[in-house]
Amino acid sequence: MVILHKTIRNYRNVLNNMLKELLKPEIKEMIELHQWSDLREVLGSWEPPEIADLMLDVEQSDRVLLFRSLPRQISADVFSYLDSEQQDELLHELTNQETREILSQLSPDDRTTLLEELPAEATQKLLTLLSPEDLKEARQLLGYPEQSIGRLTTPDFVSVRADWTVVQALEHIRQYGKYSETINRIYVTDNNGRLLDDIMLRAFIFADPRDSVRSIMDLNVVSVSAFDDQEEAVRAMEKYDIPALPVVDSAGVLIGIVTFDDVMDISEEEATEDFQKFGGMEALDKPYNTISFFFFFFFLAGWLVILFVGEMLTATALAYFEGALQKAIVLSLFLPLIMSSGGNSGSQAATLMVRAISLGEVTLKDWWWVMRREFLSGLLLGTILGIIGFLRIVVWSKFSTIYGDHYLLVALTVSFSLVGVVLWGSLSGSMLPFVLKKLKFDPAASSAPFVATLVDVTGIIIYFSFAVWLLRGTLL
Repeated sequence: MVILHKTIRNYRNVLNNMLKELLKPEIKEMIELHQWSDLREVLGSWEPPEIADLMLDVEQSDRVLLFRSLPRQISADVFSYLDSEQQDELLHELTNQETREILSQLSPDDRTTLLEELPAEATQKLLTLLSPEDLKEARQLLGYPEQSIGRLTTPDFVSVRADWTVVQALEHIRQYGKYSETINRIYVTDNNGRLLDDIMLRAFIFADPRDSVRSIMDLNVVSVSAFDDQEEAVRAMEKYDIPALPVVDSAGVLIGIVTFDDVMDISEEEATEDFQKFGGMEALDKPYNTISFFFFFFFLAGWLVILFVGEMLTATALAYFEGALQKAIVLSLFLPLIMSSGGNSGSQAATLMVRAISLGEVTLKDWWWVMRREFLSGLLLGTILGIIGFLRIVVWSKFSTIYGDHYLLVALTVSFSLVGVVLWGSLSGSMLPFVLKKLKFDPAASSAPFVATLVDVTGIIIYFSFAVWLLRGTLL
């Protein structure tokens, strides 16, 4: 029965989405004909994110007309789902009164995000449109460092006192809960506003009305500092699986809460930034489809030039061993094998370590444990590849003379080199994120292309060092 209900609900959602897609041409026609009452009626069943997507589909000149046709109670919600560039364009078209109404209806955290992403002149203009209460609130939130949890905090929460009775607390929740961002958890503070506990709303509902709030407290509260990095809120919510976190100042005073939706936005931004950096480029601060071609071209060209200059060291290393290559041309056959094996092992180690550091699974103090683990892993992986390479050359030499009379020595050279290169790739790929973290850089900057370039150069040195040692007096 449950599966049937889910199936029906899924089909209903699909049909609704199809119907809305079919209505888009009619909506554009309504805008052209200025049929605002009909448009408002059609959009009455749409969710704010869907209306925000619709605004992107209409001509830029029609967006402000569409926005003005929206009911006042949902216009601010739709505005909050637009990205900062679209918000800025829209604000330029709205009157001061319309802008003032939007700003007053936005939640404090959404308003702070808007103000900090707009140009300074635009921010100053918007601040003059805020009410005295909203202006004080905005300046307080904007006073926290960039990327701090304080910038995401909303002061719309419900708190009660520990010495109140449950019935007093419930009366307070009924009176002020409608202004709160969420009432799943009720926060308990002392007379100075310091956070003591957070209690689930259902605990108040099932408690004896005559009991005190203190009697249902367990003093087990998870909070974050307003000055912590926003990633701390992401980690705390993931760890404790809670939809809202209380935010305190340096004295432990509860100043607000940070909610799940804002934290997920930060999590998505951080993950996107890490992926882009790990791809061998700086993080883009705008969506891909909004970046101009020339900016995108120069953006990628810079990193490709840096990586190309790094790869030029490979040519330098090969030039140093030019004499060995001329004497034993057979060594050139295995250069791609050696370089790719080292680059692959380094990229694997770097990928695992960057992700582990970003999730808080390992910290700087774990570097020695990680190094020992990667040393053993690299040694075993290199040995496996070395054995496969050795057998490949030996078996092939039974049917071909391509590797010459000294194929056993060539096989040993390739085998030992694979062990050394894979071991070095694992160590460098795993340790580089720790080094960058220690130097206060983003570990994600130890990108796969960067690690591969580093291991390519050192792999050539390792390979030819073993060749000179094992083939001296025969091929060399």
